[in-house]
Amino acid sequence: MNIKKLALFLLAGIAVVSAHAQKSAAVQSIEEYRAMLADGNPADLFEAKGEDLWKQQRGPKKASLEKCDLGQGPGVVKGAFVSLPRYFADTNRVQDLESRLLTCMETLQGFNPQEIAATPFGKGEQNNMTALATWVAAESRDMKFNLSQSHAQEKVAYEVGKRLFFQRGGPHDFSCASCHGGDNWRIRLQDLPNLTKNPGDGVGFAAWPAYRVSSGQMWGMQQRLNDCYRQQRFPYPGFASDATVAIAVYLGVNSQGSKSVAPAIKR
Repeated sequence: MNIKKLALFLLAGIAVVSAHAQKSAAVQSIEEYRAMLADGNPADLFEAKGEDLWKQQRGPKKASLEKCDLGQGPGVVKGAFVSLPRYFADTNRVQDLESRLLTCMETLQGFNPQEIAATPFGKGEQNNMTALATWVAAESRDMKFNLSQSHAQEKVAYEVGKRLFFQRGGPHDFSCASCHGGDNWRIRLQDLPNLTKNPGDGVGFAAWPAYRVSSGQMWGMQQRLNDCYRQQRFPYPGFASDATVAIAVYLGVNSQGSKSVAPAIKR
């Protein structure tokens, strides 16, 4: 190898090392930023509110939610979050956490589910719904996701959710997979986990509900999916619709074995 080629080879090596160092420094800075955010997560306030709401006698029937069956038996909360969505015989539907809470608020407390579903996120009973979901999720923190696929409707929901995840449309021809269908993708400071497979502990589905620093709001999974559709320029899906529940089934089954860190904190 002559001197000129050797010099070019060395320069190329230096460039690669420099780029790797810059990337490593950027990743480290992002991790430090996230660690700072996690110190004093405002989700703790929603968690405390949710526990209080669970025990309060509310609604037209002046009853609490302490007999609500989230899939582990009436009143059992621990472990419920990491098994949802799942099929419920009493409604003959596959339900996620928020749609199941909606059922309990109707049957036990007498609330009108249509009115709650039509209420904007962050207002009225929707705000209470988010707090309840935050507390229920927190009760299963560090537990591993283990969604059932034994019932026929659960299997159908997974396949429907998978198709919706890859469905392209809207003015930009986007799909969920446009942002979450590959490895090592990022937009600005936000990692975009590959949700077509198990993304690992505390990533993607395993991190919601979460407090959004950028908006100063607590978001449940229904709002997270709703905002994904907004970014795709799709019409907003109905709250607790079969479509959003099906996507949650797909994401949840793909997260089997991952530990939940919800309620988390996001940029």
